[in-house]
Amino acid sequence: MFTQGDSMNLKEVMLKNENYLSEYASKDKDAIRLFGNLSDDIRPNYFRDTDRIIYSLSYTRYIDKTQVFSNKQNDHISKRMIHVQLVSKIARTIGRALSLNEDLIEAAALGHDIGHVPFGHLGERILDEISLRYNEGNFMHNVQSVRTLMYLENNGKGTNLTVQTLDGILCHNGEFVQNEYYPKKKTVEDFLNDYETCYKDKSYVKKLVPMTLEGCVVRISDIIGYLGRDIEDAVRLGVFDINEIPESLKEILGDNNRDIVSTITQDIIENSIGKNYIKMSPKIYNAIIDLKKFNQEHIYDLANTNEEKEEIKLMFNELFDYLYNVLENNKRDNLIYTLYLDSMTDEYNNNTTNARKVIDYISGMTDEFFLNEYKKIKEA
Repeated sequence: MFTQGDSMNLKEVMLKNENYLSEYASKDKDAIRLFGNLSDDIRPNYFRDTDRIIYSLSYTRYIDKTQVFSNKQNDHISKRMIHVQLVSKIARTIGRALSLNEDLIEAAALGHDIGHVPFGHLGERILDEISLRYNEGNFMHNVQSVRTLMYLENNGKGTNLTVQTLDGILCHNGEFVQNEYYPKKKTVEDFLNDYETCYKDKSYVKKLVPMTLEGCVVRISDIIGYLGRDIEDAVRLGVFDINEIPESLKEILGDNNRDIVSTITQDIIENSIGKNYIKMSPKIYNAIIDLKKFNQEHIYDLANTNEEKEEIKLMFNELFDYLYNVLENNKRDNLIYTLYLDSMTDEYNNNTTNARKVIDYISGMTDEFFLNEYKKIKEA
């Protein structure tokens, strides 16, 4: 049986790697939780954040959420679960080489897409339109990720993650590529202001800057994690031929996921060692910009036909309208009550609009659950 002294000694062992971290790394002692400290055990703060994320129900639902391609009969096409694991591995590789806090990196990386909706970015854009129509502000998956972990998980009690992890999740968007990433010191109030402002100002997401160097690593690792993998998925589905990638890009980055990840990762490490910011060489930065544009034109713009886009938009709107009507008329036998609202806290149920409840519910669905629910309302 462990004594209190044994526990303290074990925690020191768990934290011994901090003696070797960079002066710019985040330290366990600096971790801040919004809703009070947790009961003490041997796990460091950011290590515990990862545990709380991977044991959450939202994390489990990653397994059937679209990355890029929806409803494709191929078991080797990436789902959201694979993407976050790839981002975590890439970010931890960079973090270890730069002597940063890998626990914080892993937590932010694994939690960064928790708020993604069914059917990926297409579903996100549709839910954003619905949210604005009901005066609920902008809907963005990075903001919903934070909302889910702060307020929705654990039946509305949240997971009480550190501000540093939540900030890394909020500021993760790899769509906005930079050649240098400087962290920005923030207070708790600064973080909460960033979070709230995103609902009011859609352009503000482009101005978000992580408060830690680890958050900067996760941000650049997000794009490294999908650039090459999306190419391999597209080729596997016959969307385009690998030879269509410009030779100039293949010469710099490679033409497969392994080479693309390796080339960019090594460039970042070599240009960031000993610095208080993350940097890429101009050559790699420009190649990423060009490859991202190529992917947009040859993959993302073609991932869904116009007919599929219209069909998915129709399904989102019809399912939202149906569930909103369920709440307005208090039809308590519906699954939105029995699976979701009946187990949520009184604070959530009493202080959340019906529109926001439906948005939270739909955004948390897997693709398959969404389709099954839509099928039910059409058959009713």
